[in-house]
Amino acid sequence: MEWKNIYRGLIMGASDVIPGVSGGTIAVLLGIYDRLIAAINGFVSKDWKKQLGFLIPLGVGIVTAIFLLANVIEWLFEHYPGPTQFFFLGLILGVLPYLFHKADAKHTFKLKQFVFLIIAVILVASLAFFNPNEGAVIENITGSTYILLFFSGFIASSAMIVPGISGSFMLLLIGVYSTIISAISNLQFDIIAVTGVGIVIGLAVMSKIIHYFLTNHYTGTFAIIIGLVIGSIFVVFPGWPMDIPLLLLSVVTFAAGLFVAYILGKVEYQE
Repeated sequence: MEWKNIYRGLIMGASDVIPGVSGGTIAVLLGIYDRLIAAINGFVSKDWKKQLGFLIPLGVGIVTAIFLLANVIEWLFEHYPGPTQFFFLGLILGVLPYLFHKADAKHTFKLKQFVFLIIAVILVASLAFFNPNEGAVIENITGSTYILLFFSGFIASSAMIVPGISGSFMLLLIGVYSTIISAISNLQFDIIAVTGVGIVIGLAVMSKIIHYFLTNHYTGTFAIIIGLVIGSIFVVFPGWPMDIPLLLLSVVTFAAGLFVAYILGKVEYQE
C-alpha cells in the first residue's frame, strides 16, 4: 500500500469541493497524474488487483477530505472566497515550473505542442466567463432527480480528472452543487450513492480516453495538460479585493500557496 497517497488524497478531496479548482489539476501538481490515470484504467481491467495499493489510500484520503472538510471548505468559500482562491492560485502558479521540467518542454515541445498548449489555455480560460447559479437544494427527490444526479456525477467526474476543469464547477452549471454538498453534510446516503455511481462510471470512461492519449501521444497530451492548468488560473482568479485587510490576507494566502507548491515540487518531482 502506498500510504503516502492518503495525504495526496486529502489535498485532492479538499480541492474537489471548491468550484473552479480541479482535482485533476491537483493530481498534476502532486506529480501523480499519469500514474492516477494508469491506475484507474488498470482497475477496470483483468489486472485490477495490482492497482489497489495505489488507489485505496488515495481513495481513503479523498473520501475523508470530502466528508470531514466539506463544511470547512464550504465555510471558507462562503466567508473568505478570495483568500481561499488566492491560495490555490499560488499553488497552481508555483508548480508550473516543475510541470514544464517534467515534460522536458525545453527539448520536446515544438510549434505543434505550443499550439496545443495555447488552445487548451483558451478553452479553460473561457470558463471564467460563465456565471453559474448555485441552485437551491432539491428537497423533493423523485426518480427523475436520481437520473439527473447520476448523469451529474458522470459529467462532473469526467471533468474532475481533466486538469483545469473543475467537477464542482460543472455541478454548479448543472444546478445540483448545493444539493450534493448538502447531502454530504447531512449524510443523505441515497443522493450520495446515486451520484457516486455516476462518478465511478465517469472516471472509468474518461480514464480510458486519457490513458490512450498519454500512452500514444505523450508529449502532445502533456502540452495540453499544462495548457489546461494554466487556463485554470483565469478561472480560479477571483479579482483583486477592494478591501485593504482582505487584500493583505489574499497576499498572505497566495504566498502560502506558492510555499506549499515549492515544498510539493521538491517532494513530488525530485524524489
